[in-house]
Amino acid sequence: MKTNKTIYSIFKKGSKTYFYSTVFFPREVKRDVFILYSFLRKTDDYVDSIPQDKEGFYQFKNDYLRARNGEVVDDVVINSFSQLENRKSFKKEWVDAFLNSMEMDIYKSSYRNMDELLTYLYGSSEVVGLFMASILELDPESFRSARYLGRAMQYVNFIRDIEEDLKLGRNYFPLEDMEEFGIKSLEEKDNINNQDKFRDFLLKQLNTYYQWQETAEMGFKYIPYRYLIPIKTASDMYLWTAKQIEKDPFLVYKVKVKPSLPKIVSQVFANSARLSLGY
Repeated sequence: MKTNKTIYSIFKKGSKTYFYSTVFFPREVKRDVFILYSFLRKTDDYVDSIPQDKEGFYQFKNDYLRARNGEVVDDVVINSFSQLENRKSFKKEWVDAFLNSMEMDIYKSSYRNMDELLTYLYGSSEVVGLFMASILELDPESFRSARYLGRAMQYVNFIRDIEEDLKLGRNYFPLEDMEEFGIKSLEEKDNINNQDKFRDFLLKQLNTYYQWQETAEMGFKYIPYRYLIPIKTASDMYLWTAKQIEKDPFLVYKVKVKPSLPKIVSQVFANSARLSLGY
């Protein structure tokens, strides 16, 4: 079964790191990951557009629910995802949590504390780890680490995309953390004369990511070699992004920190060599 051109296009236009890591999966797994990502990306695009396409989001959600109930809808992304969901036994609560978090982006712009934020993170990122674990048919013992990997990667995106999220009117960091460091807003103009406090604030967020990443990597032992290379590569590239920002937290205002294609590919080959030797 070939990957539909629409699904392929949505994925390729999305995350460079995910796309170029995923191409190293075996063909059947790669097809399923493309289907998953196109569904996630298309849903997210409705709420991340300026202005938000609320009507489009709710129509897409309703079409998905119809497909889940057995209908064939006029959307290849939804139909393909519904088939994947059934074939890989995704729990419906995972998809519902994802849609709920995307809906939160319509009406919620900030989070008081980490507990509140974790509700959003579960649906927006942890379930992605669960979807991937199910596609790869991993032992359920791996699910906790899979959730942490999705959560960790998402948090790096929050850190990297501070300026982009500000344009959407969103702040994905606990307000309690901002208050702890005397940060009134995440606008560059408000932190340019407050650099030490902003740096300390961002380092705390990076340390949160590092802790979650460490827990995530404990689950790599459950992943077969042929699947681990692309997953570890994507994980390594997010770690690389975090390390660049750690060196200069104000990079988040200057450039969108992303690994280059040659860096991603070279990491794939480096991981392939290390893992083949049992490292």
